Amino acid sequence: MRLLERLSNGEFSLTENLFKEIPVYAILSYTWGNDDQEIRFCGEQAARDGLGYFWIDTCCIDKSDNNELQEAINSMFRWYCEAARCYVYLSDVSINERIENKGARLGDKKSLEKQLGKITGVPIDALRGNGLSSFSVEDRISWADNRQTKREEDMAYSLMGIFEIHIPLIYGEGEENAFTRLSDAIEKSSNNTHRLHRTKDQTNRPRVRNNNQVKGMEIQGTLQAG
Repeated sequence: MRLLERLSNGEFSLTENLFKEIPVYAILSYTWGNDDQEIRFCGEQAARDGLGYFWIDTCCIDKSDNNELQEAINSMFRWYCEAARCYVYLSDVSINERIENKGARLGDKKSLEKQLGKITGVPIDALRGNGLSSFSVEDRISWADNRQTKREEDMAYSLMGIFEIHIPLIYGEGEENAFTRLSDAIEKSSNNTHRLHRTKDQTNRPRVRNNNQVKGMEIQGTLQAG
């Protein structure tokens, strides 16, 4: 895991790949936009929260190194769970005209839980940190229905964390094959009794019915407007 460190002069430095003794860090979730602006925002917000390190996927993963990319995607859910703070930077949000400055605080997960639940389809109980074992596999798969990814296989790969499974990345296999391998891994995991349906729903994605149990962890954080 590589982290960005905020230096005393306000600049940022990328650490070496860390395997042990990882410092306390913040992590960023964002809509695609200006990378430099997102990095600056996360570093400054982390500093205000007393954190000297933070993680952003755009610059903390060497995507030219296949092994590092594999490790990062298989570890990403855990990295988010273990972060001291999770910030959400929304560069495409339209906000009240009275709020003119960039980086205006919109709220946090608790204050916006109703809106978050409605927009994402994730139940409020899940947003409050209830264990993922409380939700069927079909429910968890549905949380990605409105997700957009740059690469189609990432629709399946992005779900590995909430099922506590790991599969190799095979870019070029297509979304359907990626979901097939995801299904195979879910089936092999404990307490699983069903498989992904091979038919597709209106979102053109495979569906699943299952009562597989995995543990979950709440992600704390705030939302910011760009």
